[in-house]
Amino acid sequence: MDIIADAPTGLAMALDPLVTRVLAPNPSPFTYTGTQTYLVGTSELAVIDPGPDDPRHLAALVAAIGGRRVAAILCTHTHRDHSPAAAPLRAATGAPIIGCAPLTLEDAGPRADAAFDTGYAPDRVLADGNRVSGPDWTLVAVATPGHTSNHLCFALPESGALFCGDHVMGWSTTVVAPPDGDMAAYMASLDKLMAREDDRIYFPAHGEPIEKPHRFVRGLIGHRKQREGQILRLLKADVGAVPAMVERMYAGLDPRLNGAAGRSVLAHLIDLRDRGLVIEEDGVWKTTA
Repeated sequence: MDIIADAPTGLAMALDPLVTRVLAPNPSPFTYTGTQTYLVGTSELAVIDPGPDDPRHLAALVAAIGGRRVAAILCTHTHRDHSPAAAPLRAATGAPIIGCAPLTLEDAGPRADAAFDTGYAPDRVLADGNRVSGPDWTLVAVATPGHTSNHLCFALPESGALFCGDHVMGWSTTVVAPPDGDMAAYMASLDKLMAREDDRIYFPAHGEPIEKPHRFVRGLIGHRKQREGQILRLLKADVGAVPAMVERMYAGLDPRLNGAAGRSVLAHLIDLRDRGLVIEEDGVWKTTA
């Protein structure tokens, strides 16, 4: 947690001639150092993932903007550590909220991320390939469902950057928690990123920039396939209850994270079921082979 304690919360840090990062003061075991808001552009800006509705973070964003025109406030998805500051930032700057579709979901299960932002109200929803532009920047929406069904990344062709939200994180694997989180969609979205040839660097919402993105994504795909294989081996050994799988698969895990780990295992099991490889009977999972 030393890295979290030492994180430069509220400071505007230039990462690229067109990209400045401002870290929100919401560190946790699930957000790492906190949610990172990105300002894109020079004379006229876009703001990506404005973050939680925290007056300290809003003040830091307004200071970083420094009187420049904000053309758009963009959200990758609607978890409460990403989108709630959009409304007060719109009030402060007059900029429209643009990006992912609204999504709220009642979910009483143990989460490993923030719940949904029920107040998110975009002025414009972007579909895959839609663009928003300023004098020296263009942001292209890249639909990447999986972490949430409404998740978008944003490509910046002028610098070869991809703002990847929570789809790819620089410090941990992404949470895929049913019922909205979908492992098959998540894996397909990773394959979609692998097929993109012009992304030079990823700027995630949590963690440091990813400078070799294709190698990183390849590792994420491999990790998920290893987890899938581990689950199938456990099922063949008659370990068919999710809590028992978590105990075997996540040795040494902080007990506070057991529920979230169970959601991840469940996401894999649902995907395997939909592919005809497993079945579920009265809460016990079995292979079909």
